Amino acid sequence: MIYLKKANLEDAKKQYEFLKDTPEDENGFLNKYYSYSYEDFVDFALPEMIKYSQGIDLPKGYVPQTFYFMWDDNNIVGLFKLRHILTDSLRNGAGHIGYAIHKSYRGKGYATKGLVIEKAKEVIKENEIYLSVHINNYASLKVQLNNRAYIHHSDENEHYTRIKI
Repeated sequence: MIYLKKANLEDAKKQYEFLKDTPEDENGFLNKYYSYSYEDFVDFALPEMIKYSQGIDLPKGYVPQTFYFMWDDNNIVGLFKLRHILTDSLRNGAGHIGYAIHKSYRGKGYATKGLVIEKAKEVIKENEIYLSVHINNYASLKVQLNNRAYIHHSDENEHYTRIKI
């Protein structure tokens, strides 16, 4: 069974293993927790992730964002970051949603199924969900298009897509 679950202390070990196995920067998905020890992950990273989802102790320029791990039965297959609001830099950059699928689960439809569109509709105030994708990341662009996105505009590095709510 496939489901989304917010970052939490109970699943710390599996969440840590997923993040440890996800590169620090892969196709624009930034994983700042890549080099954490398990102890630092439990003591600092997870509490930070949980607080960020509640808008607590956000660094200057950050917005509330919820970390959703995608599970298939007992395995974490992906991570989705849902930013609740946009700053100008997010509006013209990463957008509302960032995601990564574990390399061993790619090409199996997980990103399309888990793009957190329904979750986004619950928290986003804009009338569209903003996303971006590296211009040469065809698989991720296809995921977005399969979720009813359209290409709003492009530059030499990125496609900027939107999904109407």
